[in-house]
This record gives sequence, C-alpha cells and structure tokens, in this order.
Amino acid sequence: MLGLLINEMEQKEIEYLLKRELDELLMDLDDHRIDHIVKHAMRERYQLLFQLFRRVASEQECIKYMPKRSNNQ
Repeated sequence: MLGLLINEMEQKEIEYLLKRELDELLMDLDDHRIDHIVKHAMRERYQLLFQLFRRVASEQECIKYMPKRSNNQ
C-alpha cells in the first residue's frame, strides 16, 4: 500500500482530471463504431479510474460516475 499527501488544490485538480477522463471514456463507450474488444479494455480502464476517483471525490460526485452494471456482471 502506498500513501500520498496532497493539498486541497491538488486534490481538486486530480478530481478534475479524472472527471474529464471518465467523461471521455463514457462518450467513447457509446460510440457504435468502436470494436467490442476495445470497449472491453476501455471498461477496465474506467473501473480503475473510478476507483481512483472515489478516493478524491465526494459521494455525490461519485454517484454521477458510478459504472452501470451490465447483464453479464
């Protein structure tokens, strides 16, 4: 396990960057032109980024980006 000390401004910047990346992934996951194998990798990346986001964002913000459950999960 690793620890990280950051100030409030750095925390807000990390939160902002993660939100933008999560938004991009959500938009790309809705794109029907992207192959399902690529989308699988994108979903894995989304899960990882969401786990990081949960550490810096408020509960209200996390709810907005909570991954949707698919039928096979």
